[in-house]
Amino acid sequence: MTVAHHPTEETLAAFAAGTLDEGRMLVVAAHLAACPDCRRTVRMLEATGGLMLDDLAPAEMASDGFLRAMAEIDAPAFPAPRTRGEGGSTRSGESGEGASPHRRSAVIDLSRSAGRADPIPGLLPEHQAMLAPYEMGPWKWIGPGVSWRQIAAPTLPGGRVFLLKAAGGTLLPDHTHTGTELTCVLTGAFRHEHGRYGPGDVDEADDEVDHTPVVEAGPDCICLVAMQGRLKLNGLLGRVLQPFVRL
Repeated sequence: MTVAHHPTEETLAAFAAGTLDEGRMLVVAAHLAACPDCRRTVRMLEATGGLMLDDLAPAEMASDGFLRAMAEIDAPAFPAPRTRGEGGSTRSGESGEGASPHRRSAVIDLSRSAGRADPIPGLLPEHQAMLAPYEMGPWKWIGPGVSWRQIAAPTLPGGRVFLLKAAGGTLLPDHTHTGTELTCVLTGAFRHEHGRYGPGDVDEADDEVDHTPVVEAGPDCICLVAMQGRLKLNGLLGRVLQPFVRL
């Protein structure tokens, strides 16, 4: 597998520092599973952060510092995955109540594989393991040859994490975003104005990016997406389709 498109240095540094929300952590981890170069970069960033801590001058510990540190150690590394409640709403498990989405380990905990998600054909075993702990909704149709599936992963307010599946040969509408979108290709491939994106490749987009993806002929293209804001379709066709596209 040859990976051509990588997360930005800022995104990798935030991953190494554990400051990304879990949704974006999951997308970056999916890329790392396929990219040894970025795995080395993350290890280097983690080591650099450790050396910087060694150089800091000692500071006096607060009177309750030890108790607070022990409480952090005993707390779950991740909030409990959200489950589907009455009326289709989502809620967090009790262990995740009040947990900050910014405090994350830079390692996705694969030991949580409780079999919540059904295996998806064509995915790498590492990707299957990453998705296994999360509850997922059903595949929902959003256009000819295109469907999406929500993943109940904690993320920032106004964000969502989902799988996007498009059949080979599908032309997606020209669009931009009202926020940010971090995408990792899991199977298949697509192209747009900025190049070709195959398995393991990451596409970072924001409200300044305008593109028209075309899925290559062959197997379905399945992408893992962490999105803030909404997808905004352009042109006359986009305005017609926009009410039906809930992304």
